[in-house]
Amino acid sequence: MSQVNFSSTSSVSFGELGPTTSLQLMFAKLQLELAGTAKTQAMNKMDAIAKAQDEQKLVSQLLNEARQAQADGNSGTGVGKTSINGVTVTGKDCYPMSQEMVDYMDAHKLAYPNGDGDYILGKDEWDVVITSLESRLEELGTGTQQEMVYVQDYMGQYNSYLQGANTQIANSNQTLTSLARGQ
Repeated sequence: MSQVNFSSTSSVSFGELGPTTSLQLMFAKLQLELAGTAKTQAMNKMDAIAKAQDEQKLVSQLLNEARQAQADGNSGTGVGKTSINGVTVTGKDCYPMSQEMVDYMDAHKLAYPNGDGDYILGKDEWDVVITSLESRLEELGTGTQQEMVYVQDYMGQYNSYLQGANTQIANSNQTLTSLARGQ
């Protein structure tokens, strides 16, 4: 079982749950409130997973772009292209980085060689970019897997609390039925 962080759980006040004098119904309402909290936490994790998957898609696109740029540089098709800062490619094994790639890599502090400041990379420099993007993609995948474990935990809690509430409501109904029959 994985560890669950309860630091963001909401506090429960019986005023929100409605009045009741039955201990069983009070417990059932508490169980329903806890089920709602677990569901909210699961939904928040699912939103985080969706964002991570969107980023994984972007990184995959950038990785494909980097591999293609390396291949294009090797074939000499980069000659004559202009980099994002206006420098024209003259080396036959080079190809310029796109603005989107530079922005993403800078935003996530990913390594790429640009000592001369021209954003034009050769084969070995593209290898560094590709390795950085592959590492980022793996990191995102690992994070997504961990978030999925949390979602499973929260959904397990949700189901448990919901089952507990249903059991208490059934017990309360049975007690009321027994009282009504005079048993």
